[in-house]
Amino acid sequence: MAEEKFKAEQTDTSSEEDLIEVKPEGKYLQAMDNVLPQNITILPLIQRPAFPGIALPMTFSGKEQVQALKQAVEEDEGYVGLVFAQEFNEEDYTESDLYDVGTLFQVIRTNQIAPNTIQVLGRGVTRFQKKKVLLVKPRLRWEVQYYSEPKEKPDPDLKAYMMAISSDIKELLKLNPLFQEQVNMVVSQLNYEAPGLTMDIISNLLSSDSEQLQELLETFNLEARAKLLLLMIKEELEIAKIQQRISQQIDEKVNKQQKEFFLREQLKAIKKELGMEKEEGQTEIEKIEQKLADKELPEEAMKTVEQELDKLRVLNVQSPEFNVTRNYLETIADLPWGVYSEDNNDIKKARAVLDRDHYGLEEVKERILEFLSTIIKRGTVSGSIICLVGPPGVGKTSVGRSVANALGREFFRFSLGGMRDEAEIKGHRRTYIGALPGKLIQALKRLGTSNPVIMLDEIDKIGASFRGDPASALLEVLDPEQNSTFLDHYLDIHYDLSKVLFITTANQLDTIPGPLLDRMEVIRLAGYIMDEKVQIAKQYLLPKQLKEHGFGEDEIQISDEALKEIIENYAREAGVRNLEKHIRKIIRKATLKLAENEEVKFHVAKEDVEELLGKPIFNTEQLYNEPKPGVSLGLAYTSLGGATIYIEANGVRSKSPSFKQTGQLGDVMRESSEIAYSYVRSLVSEMEEHSDYFDNHSIHLHVPAGATPKDGPSAGITMALALYSLAAGQSVRNDVAMTGELTLTGKVLPIGGVKEKTIAARRVGIHNLILPLDNRKDFEELPGYLREGINVHYADYFSDVLEVAFAEKAAPVA
Repeated sequence: MAEEKFKAEQTDTSSEEDLIEVKPEGKYLQAMDNVLPQNITILPLIQRPAFPGIALPMTFSGKEQVQALKQAVEEDEGYVGLVFAQEFNEEDYTESDLYDVGTLFQVIRTNQIAPNTIQVLGRGVTRFQKKKVLLVKPRLRWEVQYYSEPKEKPDPDLKAYMMAISSDIKELLKLNPLFQEQVNMVVSQLNYEAPGLTMDIISNLLSSDSEQLQELLETFNLEARAKLLLLMIKEELEIAKIQQRISQQIDEKVNKQQKEFFLREQLKAIKKELGMEKEEGQTEIEKIEQKLADKELPEEAMKTVEQELDKLRVLNVQSPEFNVTRNYLETIADLPWGVYSEDNNDIKKARAVLDRDHYGLEEVKERILEFLSTIIKRGTVSGSIICLVGPPGVGKTSVGRSVANALGREFFRFSLGGMRDEAEIKGHRRTYIGALPGKLIQALKRLGTSNPVIMLDEIDKIGASFRGDPASALLEVLDPEQNSTFLDHYLDIHYDLSKVLFITTANQLDTIPGPLLDRMEVIRLAGYIMDEKVQIAKQYLLPKQLKEHGFGEDEIQISDEALKEIIENYAREAGVRNLEKHIRKIIRKATLKLAENEEVKFHVAKEDVEELLGKPIFNTEQLYNEPKPGVSLGLAYTSLGGATIYIEANGVRSKSPSFKQTGQLGDVMRESSEIAYSYVRSLVSEMEEHSDYFDNHSIHLHVPAGATPKDGPSAGITMALALYSLAAGQSVRNDVAMTGELTLTGKVLPIGGVKEKTIAARRVGIHNLILPLDNRKDFEELPGYLREGINVHYADYFSDVLEVAFAEKAAPVA
């Protein structure tokens, strides 16, 4: 850059005493070859360039640099060249990429502070420009050309620039007092006779970018340098103003806060002198004591409270321990110690509440009324925990709420689904920041009574993790022998939960731990048949949705046939939640039509259902219209209720017989299929016509709906019948469904879910069922409307199954 700006021309070299005159950009500068050394040692600067005219402290590190500096002090009278490095090479400073223009620096004093680190004090003498490199190793030496400032007086333009610089630098000093003494000295002596020196001193104090400062160093023309310096000072001035504005804003905010603090302290002191205010913390203590005055705390709890109150009285209100202790005492004071709501003792009223809120569920209502009557008789919870088990949407949660209404108690529900931290049940210990009591204590605190109805929803979906096992924590809660002294980790004092009526809900019992299930009384909600769903829709769901959408009872009507169409083809599950969604969808569409046509009434007939809800979701569960060898129809019980399930068997002629199963079968069901295969193979081997069928065929057993996991032993006779039908080449009647576990000897064992499976059979129009003989009592206990029209055939051995499955017509009910 400097080489492009200035071309030095030597006019007279007759004597070393003569001065060399050069013309940089029209101004005359003189080179001082007769005073200063032409060859100098070069040291790189890393952070910023140095300017002539001011004494500066410097620090150099590195063995080579320290040695080079010492040699320069000894050989060159302390003169070294300081050049700013574009890129500094830390391993070898002589390989650094340096600018061509630097500052001659004369060392005045040195101080070696470490073996490879030296501090020096010196002054910048003048600018120089590199002519050529003389030496690189072991130290960097250049031949240089020096430039001195012109002797003539500055012209008016330069004088104007200097006056502007002087004005701006004075304003900058008001905002930023850094190096104020040095600059003040220069500014006070400023007579514009030495503008170059003045600008160099000011340049040394600027905090501009290193590249800008290097450009300023390389600008030899005084007017151009003054212009560039003025721009840089103005940038510094703008930055200083922004800094001052930010500082003022912070100071104002701090001063306001300090003022408010002092005023509050003075007001507090005045009130205290006048007796208008008590000591800090005393008010909180009195509030806690007032709350506790009306509570009946046990001796253990009262002793703990007194200890904590004594500690609270001596704690400083600013102490974190004060807030922790206060929160703990407030939690204890807010609990309903000895507070109980009065139970409704009228069992007839309780029955009326259950009948009002739920249609059907007679067995469930009867079981619940038995519990309630025991509670009313004893005046306390009988000791058993109710567990409502059934598919989604059958009304488990609403039954729990109805129980609370029937007893006249408060109701609280929280879900255990996905819970993995036992602290949710038993609370956090107070050693943790943000510790809280468990959900049960929080529920009692919120309800304000010690005998509410608390529903623990989705208990079959509780989890476990490294934070503990919530199911194990529930053992204490649900055990009548233990929950009278329930210990929450946060309270660390016993609380009586024996008056609380706990109701749990689950979709299935398989995932509930055995010890936990042992503490509960199971009540099953099997689901609803079509007639029940129709009545529930008419009496509960439709009026509820009409009210939510702002309609009167007569404005939208849905016929019974339309409801049956919805139930059969769109909402076939055991519960009514999906049915309610479809009714809501119909009402929304009706709302739009009424808004567009401005009609006042809307009637939904069976023919309108497909237009409003789209194509049916369920067409039929019946895959085969005609009987086919190797196919049998079974009954299954899932978390969604009962369902029908086909079993298919096929054989491929093979020299090496084999047996495989598909359809996402679980371990139990896979073992059941192995038992069926072994039994049927032994049975067929005794037949005259097909005795070698399994010896010449590879058998493939499949259960359709392969994406759905399946498990359980109740499909044993169904799989065995499919295999026997395949081997015998006989088709099983397509109007019969069956369920039952099979043993290797052909014995048919009892199964569960008879009610759910009977409902599933009715739903698809199957009226002939094969059930294990030991399940006779379960079927006979079903309500009459479920048993009506169903032909049941009880099987004790597999031979009984064969008699019904291949008969031309079903025998009457035994």
